[in-house]
Amino acid sequence: MLTPLQEMDRRHHLHPFTDHNAMHKSGTQVAVRGDGCYLIDQDNRRLLDGLAGLWCVNVGYSRKEIVDAVTAQMTQLPYYCSFFNTTTEPAIRLAAKLAELAPQRVNHSILCNSGSEANDTAIKLIWAYNKILDRPNKRKILSRTFSYHGVTVATTSMTGLPSCYLPFDLPLPGFIHVPGPYTYGANNGMTHDQYGDWCIAETERIIQHEGAETVAAMFVEPIQGAGGVIVPPDGYLTKLRALLRKYDILFVADEVISAFGRLGAWFASDMWQLDPDIITLAKGITSGYLPLGATMLSDQIVETLNRGGYLAHGYTYSSHPTPCAAALANLKIIEDERLVERTRDDTGPYFQKKLRSLIGHPAVGEVRGYQMIGAIELLPKGGRSELAKSPNTLGVKAAGIAREHGVIVRGIRDLIAMSPPLIATHEEIDELFVAIAKTLDQI
Repeated sequence: MLTPLQEMDRRHHLHPFTDHNAMHKSGTQVAVRGDGCYLIDQDNRRLLDGLAGLWCVNVGYSRKEIVDAVTAQMTQLPYYCSFFNTTTEPAIRLAAKLAELAPQRVNHSILCNSGSEANDTAIKLIWAYNKILDRPNKRKILSRTFSYHGVTVATTSMTGLPSCYLPFDLPLPGFIHVPGPYTYGANNGMTHDQYGDWCIAETERIIQHEGAETVAAMFVEPIQGAGGVIVPPDGYLTKLRALLRKYDILFVADEVISAFGRLGAWFASDMWQLDPDIITLAKGITSGYLPLGATMLSDQIVETLNRGGYLAHGYTYSSHPTPCAAALANLKIIEDERLVERTRDDTGPYFQKKLRSLIGHPAVGEVRGYQMIGAIELLPKGGRSELAKSPNTLGVKAAGIAREHGVIVRGIRDLIAMSPPLIATHEEIDELFVAIAKTLDQI
């Protein structure tokens, strides 16, 4: 029987990315409190959050420093826009801080509310940039299969997951998917390196087929997150970057998940020397405490856009001072507690060691990961050939079992994904993998 709150939820609340009929049979799971790496639910169960919310709560829950910064800003100036030649101090300071942390050429930010908006903004500004350069036909956007870039109409068109775009008769014309380096999913006998090289060659073939003079940009997650934690082969990103330079195609690094320490660096773009023209950000910028996204642009792009005069883009809540204050406090915690270095040198390698200890389990087809993000491809008793009988269901089943063992992971197709808060200790990582091992035994 549903509780009154669960019944109210059933009657009135549409959840994102949810099968509502299935969910309401047992009732919504209601999160009540957060404490460090843990959530406490409506039954007062303490659950280790192995996904850091939605890949985002990097500094953990209930950090007083962020709460105090938000309270102070709300008390002084809860809101003002950045229209009308006006802005607020937190917005200025955050834009300057991002420029300090980001790759050298990328020094300008337009702030928004989410990763979807950050990528949608990037598309519009790319089109404006090419129009000012008198290249109005250079509009096509490339992205990869198994990528995730958001859920606006345009960013859904970029997202390379059929479950996201097919229900809405997308993608729009001019949005083109090229192969992502998901070697395990391809299952064609190639090694990871061989398949990465094939993906590069196929991307070049598609560019030539479309006409490079019509292709404006490619959006690239350094590690494809929601598509299944797809880690690129060594050298793949370098080759992809060189290919886009060859054809004068802008490189957009979608670092909504990868920035702010998740991979043991402030930006994956620096770590892999991607020299992006644009970077899109969200999630870890505030550790999810308040909605905030950013589209960071190179000096060259901004100089061109400024030649166009009036920039007719932005949102009511662009540069909202309170989320900006949350971001500044969050980034200070990451710096003060050296969470980037800690992830790179300590907890990231430990997390990967525990992840790889599961190789050889009969329920494991493959493990993938980098520092504090990972995925496990799951197998039923009959092995991989049995997956075809009920495809794309094992991940959600495993995530439900893991929750029974006290941890939260994400089920995607026939895999589970993890990205715990960066503050996680060795003991908490152990707790996560003990529960996952029990889950695998049940699978």
